[in-house]
Amino acid sequence: MDFKVLDAGNFYKLEKVGPYTYLRPSPAAVWPKSEHPSYNKVDASYERYQNGKGEWTYQNKSMKESFIINVLNLKIEMQHTSFGHLGLFAEQLNNWRRMREHVKKGDRVLNLFAYTGVASLICAANGAEVAHVDASKTSVNWAKKNQELSGLQDERIRWLVDDVQKFVAKEVRRNNTYDWIILDPPSFGRGNNKEVWVIEEHLNALMQNLSQIKSPDFKGVLLSSHSPGYSAKALDNVLKTTGFDEEFSLYEEMLVDNEKCPLPSGDCAWRTSFELI
Repeated sequence: MDFKVLDAGNFYKLEKVGPYTYLRPSPAAVWPKSEHPSYNKVDASYERYQNGKGEWTYQNKSMKESFIINVLNLKIEMQHTSFGHLGLFAEQLNNWRRMREHVKKGDRVLNLFAYTGVASLICAANGAEVAHVDASKTSVNWAKKNQELSGLQDERIRWLVDDVQKFVAKEVRRNNTYDWIILDPPSFGRGNNKEVWVIEEHLNALMQNLSQIKSPDFKGVLLSSHSPGYSAKALDNVLKTTGFDEEFSLYEEMLVDNEKCPLPSGDCAWRTSFELI
């Protein structure tokens, strides 16, 4: 994968993404940074302010506005967003590898809060039928472009710009079912029609609705989070108490490897009908 964390510390992470070196905030990097030489070769850095907004600074004035990197045999476009994101959450790498291993041809996959579509494309490349749902039209169009870049135009993906809670409620009424459910909800969000998402207020009800659209041969669910308080075991408890009582569970902190020490970057929990590796 064309992505690597070179160092982390002092609440920042130093990354190599494709041809460029970035310095971006990382609240979990609470230890001292090293004297890595690439700190003197940063192409772009992002500063987040106390009001939640932020700003990019471009040390390399000739940087491209977008570029392509390789992720598990997919081609994914990177862009500099106003939130300081690039279009990839590398901490999901182990989860993507599990999807590539276990999602099979003909499986029906529901991917919610689906962002730029890496999980959707991995599942589709295996022959699954994917419903990709995100309230952001920009993110869905970005994911469509990644599909084209990766040469997966003929794979079956439904691209849906919709509020996740409303979409799931409609699927319950339609009696539609899925073999896999994937979701990475934010702490807070707004839909195009001013719908509000607050994870503490809405996650449990959403999961209860999702438990109603499991197929008779349901294979598994992945719930991940970057929200304070939603530890790996807490996420597993959410699944277990909202209708996802499959026999096997796997819950863990999501980490991004680097040359110094792994960088904590959220948590996740799986509940599956078979044991994951």
